[in-house]
Amino acid sequence: MTGPVVTVSDRSAPAPSAAQGSVPRLRAPRRRHSADKPRRSVLLTVLTSLVLLYSLVPLVWLVISATKTQEGLSRSFGLWFDGDFALWDNITETFTYNDGVFTRWLLNTLLYVGLGAGGATFLAVLGGYALAKFDFPGRRAVFAVVIGAVAVPGTALAVPTFLMFSKMGLTNTPWAVIIPSLISPFGLYLMWVFATEAIPTELMEAARIDGAGEARTFFTVALPLLAPGIVTVLLFTMVATWNNYFLPLVMLKDPDWYPLTLGLNSWNAQAATAGGEAVFNLVVTGSLITILPLIAAFLLLQKYWQSGLAAGSVKE
Repeated sequence: MTGPVVTVSDRSAPAPSAAQGSVPRLRAPRRRHSADKPRRSVLLTVLTSLVLLYSLVPLVWLVISATKTQEGLSRSFGLWFDGDFALWDNITETFTYNDGVFTRWLLNTLLYVGLGAGGATFLAVLGGYALAKFDFPGRRAVFAVVIGAVAVPGTALAVPTFLMFSKMGLTNTPWAVIIPSLISPFGLYLMWVFATEAIPTELMEAARIDGAGEARTFFTVALPLLAPGIVTVLLFTMVATWNNYFLPLVMLKDPDWYPLTLGLNSWNAQAATAGGEAVFNLVVTGSLITILPLIAAFLLLQKYWQSGLAAGSVKE
């Protein structure tokens, strides 16, 4: 005599094994309802709008004022155009005024940025990579020195640097601006922190097992991974060198070696000197031309910067 037949539903799941029971189960993503939408903060919107307005108004004033003549700057409202549109005339006069010294100042600034900011970025990459991936005696002392150097403002070191360079006979030369610009404690610290997380130690060990030397490992394995950090440090050092005013003011006396910041200030001070010519329209136009390379650099390099913001955040 046969017993009752027991049917098992296809929907019944097998009993989890011990191995399966030890694996934590992930929660399913909760469906977002209309009530879960983020709330809009009126206060935060107002504060953000004020910050945006504070940032854009000077730029708008600069663009509008660059279209005015010397007389138009005094007879018109600052945030609106004058009757005479003189932007192209101002640009032409800026590059030709005083035997075209503005072009010399622009080339000087490019020289200081190219050698100073470029060298500072290269040294920061080398130092940050070494501090992050190699263990050597005195590493903690180097860390303390770097942190202390970040806290010291550059203006506090200008006078001691001038005294040291004057003993070596390097004042009133381009090297008096380039050599101090090669040191960027903040850039070194930033590359140190970035290289610690961006370069897996296992990847370096695999390259060494394959026979790659330290130089090849750095240039072929580590350097591509450091690209976002390199661009970030380059932008910081480039802006700092481009806008540097106090160091050239202390180090340089010859106007032929002035950067743009110092040269435009000398034009601005002409109106206060006896018999000096007021050229405020050229100062404003030169200031507008000065910020254009920085804007272009940010626009061209931001794709390399943003590409690494989420690097390593998702496990594949």
